[in-house]
Amino acid sequence: MPELSKKDRMKIPRQPMPEQDGVVRSGNFKEVNLGFTEELAKMEALRCLQCPKPVCIDGCPVEVKIKDFIHLVAEGDFLGAASKIKEDNMLPAVCGRVCPQEEQCEAKCVVGVKGESVAIGRLERFVADYEREHLGLKTPELKPKTGKKVAIIGSGPSGLSCAGDLIQSGHDVTVFEALHELGGVLVYGIPEFRLPKDIVKAEIDSLKSLGVDFQTNAVIGFTDTIDELMQNGYDAVFIAVGAGLPYFLNIEGENLNGVYSSNEFLTRVNLMKAYKFPEFDTPVFNVKDKTVAVFGGGNTAMDAVRTSKRLGAKNAYIIYRRSDAELPARKEEIHHAKQEGIEFLLLANPNKFIGDKDGWLTGVELIKMELGEPDASGRRKPVPIKDSNYVLNIDMAVIAIGNGSNPIIQQTTPDINFNKWGNILVDEESMATSKKGVFAGGDIVTGGATVILAMGAGRKAAKAINEYLTQN
Repeated sequence: MPELSKKDRMKIPRQPMPEQDGVVRSGNFKEVNLGFTEELAKMEALRCLQCPKPVCIDGCPVEVKIKDFIHLVAEGDFLGAASKIKEDNMLPAVCGRVCPQEEQCEAKCVVGVKGESVAIGRLERFVADYEREHLGLKTPELKPKTGKKVAIIGSGPSGLSCAGDLIQSGHDVTVFEALHELGGVLVYGIPEFRLPKDIVKAEIDSLKSLGVDFQTNAVIGFTDTIDELMQNGYDAVFIAVGAGLPYFLNIEGENLNGVYSSNEFLTRVNLMKAYKFPEFDTPVFNVKDKTVAVFGGGNTAMDAVRTSKRLGAKNAYIIYRRSDAELPARKEEIHHAKQEGIEFLLLANPNKFIGDKDGWLTGVELIKMELGEPDASGRRKPVPIKDSNYVLNIDMAVIAIGNGSNPIIQQTTPDINFNKWGNILVDEESMATSKKGVFAGGDIVTGGATVILAMGAGRKAAKAINEYLTQN
């Protein structure tokens, strides 16, 4: 690393991320962020103070050796940096794009105390992309085969993370995926412009090259129960089915044509490629030159509204019952949405949807809100303003207010304990469920959370499963 004093490093500004122009990208599905150049990456890496006790690691659920990989970036050893990350994270190209680093590793960064934190996520993305483009995905050495078999239910981030660690430990691993494509929420939930599907495919292909067996169209609970998997030779099971059951507003008119859950809308567009209709024969509401309203303020809501804009919507609204300060989406996603012409109707809440005589959505009645005292989440509670109702004419609505747990596992495996929300209860250290040999992690345990937290649960479970298999 070039010899620079701490003072000199602190003077280097955070390097900007090259990106598509907002107006241009709102009309295509190509990736928004273009990635660092080698020069930008090395300059950003020089901002790292190489702290003797790097507290940034405390903010990383999979405990990537952040200081060490950034040192290698500054030295220009990008392949070495990629290898260092992969000691703890098998999906760095994914995490570098979609993880909320500003709330995790970067939030702990010492540089951020007096300025802007080091762009850890952008550097992670850079080295992962560099490795893929210059070397292909390098596969680690595997330990000798143990003869033990593990079934993983779900090919989302938690399942993939767990599979990567277990296959390296010498166990045979089979991942069962309910859909026809692999990747879970990474492919059905996150749009192409944020996470290209080729990136996810490359990461999954690297796991295949290690020997992980992937089975699609396998709805565990229907095709086989967990008991049947264990009777058929699997020594342990990891449940990583996510939280894919959409929540609704439960208001009048929600069954009108033109009202979607975010799950259905994004799955049709992302996984089933409705944005390429008629090349891909997947119907989705034709929003070209029409008005779309997305209800919610999280990352999924931003994904849905930005997708509708790319599908040709003339007006695309985010409708959220709190103010701008309480929006839970990543700041970068909010910033990108505003650049792309998304309109934010804040402090507004839907009362009912309005339709025509043929059952098609034509509008939504909204009521203005004001913020009262903080609620259980710590955010100020939105309170309706009396007699402030008004109607907004819209052609399509997307409900993006969160997801719950699919009840299939609960209905077919009665000896696994669940809480009242349908989340699996686990031991926090081992991720073990109440059923011997069965572990669980990710959104099915925590409820809807982040990709990296799900991956952290997968790694924790893999360690516990490995210990369980060596003792049984």
